[in-house]
Amino acid sequence: MASPTGTSDAPFGRMLTAMVTPFTQDGAVDYEGVQRLAAYLVDEQRNDGLVVSGTTGESPTTTDAEKDRILRAVIEAVGDRATVVAGAGSNDTHHSVELARAAERAGAHGLLVVTPYYNKPPQEGLYRHFTAVADATGLPAMLYDIPARTGVPIETVTLIRLAQHPRIVAVKDAKGDLFAGSQVMAATDLAFYSGDDLVNLAWLSVGAAGFVSVVGHVAGADLASMIERYRSGNVAGALDVHRRLLSVVAGVMTRTQGAIATKAALRLIGQDAGHVRLPLVDATDEQIAMLRVDLVAGGLKLADS
Repeated sequence: MASPTGTSDAPFGRMLTAMVTPFTQDGAVDYEGVQRLAAYLVDEQRNDGLVVSGTTGESPTTTDAEKDRILRAVIEAVGDRATVVAGAGSNDTHHSVELARAAERAGAHGLLVVTPYYNKPPQEGLYRHFTAVADATGLPAMLYDIPARTGVPIETVTLIRLAQHPRIVAVKDAKGDLFAGSQVMAATDLAFYSGDDLVNLAWLSVGAAGFVSVVGHVAGADLASMIERYRSGNVAGALDVHRRLLSVVAGVMTRTQGAIATKAALRLIGQDAGHVRLPLVDATDEQIAMLRVDLVAGGLKLADS
């Protein structure tokens, strides 16, 4: 299925959120909640793309059957007006291939494929893993480079080599090496997406196509405005948005684990996305109180204000 929002230089759209997965208090997936959240993110927070079953979606603790049903629920809710990217990565190449094929059958517009984690493969192993997943379907793939979680970076020479694959078209970068990313963008047609909200504006300044954000759950419209301002030449306006959201980014991204903070933040602005699933635990009262201060400082309207 063709992406409804992709362009040649931004194949998955520009403002994407790595969507949390709503769970009930007893740990079941709330599929109606999944659809409500997806519609909210697209229709009110101006996301033109969503990443489903990424790390923020608690993919390590959802089954393959749950991932398939979550993806289908999001596609049904917003797939006609937003690019839906399915998380299909794991540290097992065979399993990743099967996830990719299932995502294609479900109607995903693209794949997010994370670097294999924990087993720390060499660069040749990364190359073969990513190409095996890209070979498995006809979908465009975004590589996810996040060495702080996986233990292994995708090195510049490996990214340049992987860019030769016709379906490897983008990188979600949470490595934070703007110089290395600039080298890859100069040498290839890979579209880079900021995968770390702390450096969104910095990535735009070196040529990134857009964001795959977590803060986009509560400030997606602001981040979309930052992208628009920067791309239109209004750098000062983009900087204004960046500075105003500093406390929001700090609250969501630095106080506790991302999915925990995001669900607490959504609840504070009146968009309940349920609970987290063990081994994660819901935010504490102290964390929620700090988050409340952070959101208010960033100009967000809380549900009880």
